[in-house]
Amino acid sequence: MNEIKAIEASQMKTEVDKFKIGDTVKVHFKIIEGKTERIQIYEGLVIAIKNSKVGKTFTVRKNSYGVGVERVFPIHSPRIAKVEVVRPGKVRRAKLYYIRDKIGKGAKIKELIISRKSASKAAAKLPLKQNQGPASSSE
Repeated sequence: MNEIKAIEASQMKTEVDKFKIGDTVKVHFKIIEGKTERIQIYEGLVIAIKNSKVGKTFTVRKNSYGVGVERVFPIHSPRIAKVEVVRPGKVRRAKLYYIRDKIGKGAKIKELIISRKSASKAAAKLPLKQNQGPASSSE
């Protein structure tokens, strides 16, 4: 069992991009065609995050020419270059499967608006460096 855990630990990414369900994301996915390698961007809504550790996956849904398309990406895949959050969403569900039945404006997710108060509180929680104090002219 320790050998399996060692293999899993070696395949996990150290830095995982921060996103959550309801966010609109751009997934930069490496595609290998013959000898060439290129990055394809898949933009859509994160409707589910499943499993844990190495097998953790997320499902992204987008509308392509009027047809809903879903794609499942493994988070720790070496083919995912990065996941970029385009628009944070405000949802109260763990899985957004109900979006599949919605059409037009009904399929929209509210945008999470970060207030200035919460942003300033988050900045206040950050520790200050010791040499950032007020400038003294005692020289």
